Amino acid sequence: MSSSGKPGLSKSLILKGMQCPKALYLAKNPPAFEFPPQPHVEAKFQTGNQVGILAQQLFPGGTEVPFDGLSVTEQIAQTRQLIDAGEQVIYEASFAFEGIFVKVDILVKDGDAWQIHEVKMGTSVKEVNCDDVAIQYYVLTNCGLTISESYLVHINNSYVRQGDIDVQQLFVGEDVTDAAIERQAGLPELIACLRTTLAGSEPDIDIGPHCKDPYECDFIPYCWQHIPKNSIFDLKGRGIKKFDYYHRGIIKFEDLSLDDLHKAQRNQLEATLNQQDSINRVGVKEFLDTLWYPLCHLDFETFDTPIPPFDGTRPYQKIPFQYSLHIQQSVGAEPVHTEYLVEPGNDPRRELAERLLAEIPADACVLTYNQAFEKGVLRNLAELFPDLADALKARVENVRDLMVPFRKRDLYRWQMRGSYSIKVVLPALVPDLSYAGMAVADGMAAMRAYHKMCALDDPLALAGLRRGLLEYCRLDTLAMVRILGALEGVEK
Repeated sequence: MSSSGKPGLSKSLILKGMQCPKALYLAKNPPAFEFPPQPHVEAKFQTGNQVGILAQQLFPGGTEVPFDGLSVTEQIAQTRQLIDAGEQVIYEASFAFEGIFVKVDILVKDGDAWQIHEVKMGTSVKEVNCDDVAIQYYVLTNCGLTISESYLVHINNSYVRQGDIDVQQLFVGEDVTDAAIERQAGLPELIACLRTTLAGSEPDIDIGPHCKDPYECDFIPYCWQHIPKNSIFDLKGRGIKKFDYYHRGIIKFEDLSLDDLHKAQRNQLEATLNQQDSINRVGVKEFLDTLWYPLCHLDFETFDTPIPPFDGTRPYQKIPFQYSLHIQQSVGAEPVHTEYLVEPGNDPRRELAERLLAEIPADACVLTYNQAFEKGVLRNLAELFPDLADALKARVENVRDLMVPFRKRDLYRWQMRGSYSIKVVLPALVPDLSYAGMAVADGMAAMRAYHKMCALDDPLALAGLRRGLLEYCRLDTLAMVRILGALEGVEK
């Protein structure tokens, strides 16, 4: 309970309640439920902090009101002291009105008024961002401040770094004052409704599209626990409105009519219910006939970040930092494995490109899983290094995609459940090989591990992360070797 006698709220809690009042209630009253770890949430939070601190350079010389080490009351008091002392720029300025607490990323004096600058690491203004600023505007104006302008500061994804970061080019400030003012009239009623929600028992709100709009809700595992395996939501592809079926009580595969589904969905449903596999040997052979030897199984790992790390890079540009190669000289031959993983903090691109060209013969077939990704990386390297461009483009021309026969369902195992992701195809075709239990088990985890490496000084921790990354990327290309072997076995 806040000092106003009303249930305490924050900007983030109000935004959560706007998406779903039940999510707000659960945030304030955590259920007795074991939630899976969410390492991506912490990683996103850390990145957002880095962006926010850098954005402070747009208005240098300000004073920050720290969050750590001060109570909410102390943060509010310190903000008021800075305002009274004539401070022109305040970072993380803190205010409360009727139990609603907000921190403004950057508060800038504008004559007798103030400007709100809310910093986001996205690349455009979204509706939810306007709600965010509107809540700040509501609290600050009710605390007696006059707000002249409100800005949403976001990343300019066309900025290309050359030398030190130019914050004036990296960030774009868009005026959202009108949008913030338009939302003022509805906020008191909204806040009253959210407080009524908090005063009662857990709201009886069913699942729906709001669970992932505008953000994926933290409480999905809890609210969706009644959904059985092989439900309407496991059906791949579009063409049907899944929540319409759900609200009519048509949830399980057994309840669905085949006539409502397109061909791929019908195949998925029938194969799952009957535990039935299918093989188009002609299609498999046609795919295998597009390959030749020597054959290089290639997989890249990339990272991106809103703050471009190297000269010639843009925000959120995919930068390759690792690859794995398994090279086979003939059908069924024992593969030779090579790999590359950059030392953290170094620009990997030149060294990676040169190593790759030295290890992939010019006449080799380059096999990938989802070729658009690897081709994109190679083309970007070719654009960056004109002296290597011809050789890199030649490798692009030789790329083939192991995903093709699974996307076309020339080989389909019922355990794939409509997916052709390598993480699903591998255990279905090669049960003795799995990503389960690995320290790094997917591309997002690999990116997080790379960012951790760049922030660590501990040699043992660095060695552990490096080992996890190498094992994961190696498994990606070993998986391709084994999957190709399974295809070749089927074709015979």
